[in-house]
Amino acid sequence: MKKSQISEKEIRKGEEVKGNDIREGIFNLIKLHYPNFSKDDYITLAELNQYRRLYLTSLIVQEKGELAALDRDVMEAIKNNSILSENIQDEIESELTLGQRIADKVAEFGGSWTFIIAFFSFIIIWMIVNIWFLATKPFDPFPFILLNLLLSCLAAIQAPIIMMSQNRQEQKDRQRGEHDYKINLKAELEIQLLSEKIDHLLVHQNKKLLEIQEIQTDYLEDLMRVAKKPI
Repeated sequence: MKKSQISEKEIRKGEEVKGNDIREGIFNLIKLHYPNFSKDDYITLAELNQYRRLYLTSLIVQEKGELAALDRDVMEAIKNNSILSENIQDEIESELTLGQRIADKVAEFGGSWTFIIAFFSFIIIWMIVNIWFLATKPFDPFPFILLNLLLSCLAAIQAPIIMMSQNRQEQKDRQRGEHDYKINLKAELEIQLLSEKIDHLLVHQNKKLLEIQEIQTDYLEDLMRVAKKPI
């Protein structure tokens, strides 16, 4: 059995990778850590995957100068084979404070037909009560100064609450955008890793096919020699 140049342990059959089959960038990274590693040496597939991840990290660092928090989350997810597409809505909702929840509920109710119908019904009832039922001594005679004061106070309170909810919505959209970015980046890196794995399997398979063809050629040559012998 072949031994890994990195761990110096025996490699199980089918998991060995020759240095000659490794991409140049990854090979140079391995050689940076293990100077004695050559094209004729072997490592395990797990060790190769580890250096593939390190190589991808180095590429991102070269491109951006420094890994951002989002990129670190993605590389950690690739390293641990974890899933990023969890339910982000539940995560966002769990981080809300009581005031933010109230602001969202008020903004949601203030922008509904229920609020509009109830509000206009209240205004109409207010006017009818003061004009018809309390015509002799209304508590808010025409032009309804008290009603105007209540409407002004309602508008003054409702406007900042709605702005608070809009700020929360912008924060939610930003978090969703960051989440989508992490998923897209992870998918791109995983596809690149998968492509390299497929390339390695194809090279390995082609070697096996060539070996089988060489054996078949040897059989044919033996048969030809037997057929040419005089009886």
